[in-house]
Amino acid sequence: MKKLLLSVMACYALSAGAQEVPDNKNYLYLYSDSIIYANRIQLRPDFSGYWQLRVDSRRIPVDQVKFFNNEDGFFANTKKLNFARISQFSERIIEGKINLYQERPYDPFSYDGSYRHGYGYRPGRYPAVDMSMYYNKGYTDLKKVNYNNLKYDMADNPESMKFLNKYRKSASRSKIMYVTAGASIIAGFVSFLATGTGHNDRPSGFGFDNGPSLKSPSYTASYVLMGVGFGMAVGGYAVQSAGAGNIENAVDAYNRELR
Repeated sequence: MKKLLLSVMACYALSAGAQEVPDNKNYLYLYSDSIIYANRIQLRPDFSGYWQLRVDSRRIPVDQVKFFNNEDGFFANTKKLNFARISQFSERIIEGKINLYQERPYDPFSYDGSYRHGYGYRPGRYPAVDMSMYYNKGYTDLKKVNYNNLKYDMADNPESMKFLNKYRKSASRSKIMYVTAGASIIAGFVSFLATGTGHNDRPSGFGFDNGPSLKSPSYTASYVLMGVGFGMAVGGYAVQSAGAGNIENAVDAYNRELR
């Protein structure tokens, strides 16, 4: 009985230890929950353009890797969340009880200075290039950032819910602005074509002009509609970008509360 109890305790200790991996080491966390430590981990494209992970002297198929940590940061595989089921990696930008990930261009020739400079030069991080974000808790599977997912996982934190509600309002407002922008641009384009067709139908000859003039006042409505459409599109993007900051604020508030 004592041996059985010791065996159970040992298995529990190993399982718990597998979930607490120090981020100051280079390692792979596989979908099988196995951990591979290494001195050097590099993400490189092969000859066919597909990603591969070089771990010291061997290569590990990226489809087996759930997370990896190296000198460039901590990255998560998003293959389960993209339509083609192709392994791609997003970088963790917030670490805590809830981790937030954002897609960034991973250019190994820019990240790894030894390819071009031959010494420990490391250029600055790329700025965020899109609004596609993911999150998780610990080493669990990633989830897409949206109001419903986060509402479920942060329901126990009122401050986080305030930021999430701000995010939802921004997202709704930006959608309305995008729809309005599309409708205005289409209406302006249709008005432009209709006005041009009307001018072309005018009789030509002595005393009549041949063809429409782009400076004619009759095109004013078309230009106004298209201008409003482009303005609404820019405004929608600005509102969407500003609203994304509430996601990080919600995660920060959640992580502060539960430390």
